[in-house]
Amino acid sequence: MQKPRVYVETSIPSFYHELRTTPDVVARRDWTRQWWEGAPAKYELLTSPAVINELAAGIPERSAQRLSLIQGLPILPIEPAITDIAASYIQQKVMPADPTGDALHLAIASFHKCDFLVTWNCQHIANANKFGHIRRVNNLLGLFVPALVTPLELLGVDHEPNNA
Repeated sequence: MQKPRVYVETSIPSFYHELRTTPDVVARRDWTRQWWEGAPAKYELLTSPAVINELAAGIPERSAQRLSLIQGLPILPIEPAITDIAASYIQQKVMPADPTGDALHLAIASFHKCDFLVTWNCQHIANANKFGHIRRVNNLLGLFVPALVTPLELLGVDHEPNNA
């Protein structure tokens, strides 16, 4: 049986190596680490040049730490159609007007038919209030609709791939 495909968005390695100590941040860091520990056995973890670029843009020591977490993951290419999809998300007001940010991550995961997009970005990506709009736009574009989840939602749960 093929493992579900999981697109690992930038916030995952960021929270894995998070240093802030507020209770909410510590909880997300701990859940991320717990999930990451078992994830390779359950999922095919994938990332993209967009994640690598975002992680590389920070403080060099922290960037190296975050990049090391995703080293060795298969990298999904950013095909020309993906930039058009991201532009559609922005035009349809599904994602903020940054073609290299959230819209690009969603476009990559959708285009490459990832079963899940795992993120801690609950404002723009893993936001239940946006799921219907994202699903409608992806259906209009003839795209697969990945499940948009946090590591907490994937912890300790066996998932069958979504055939949306």
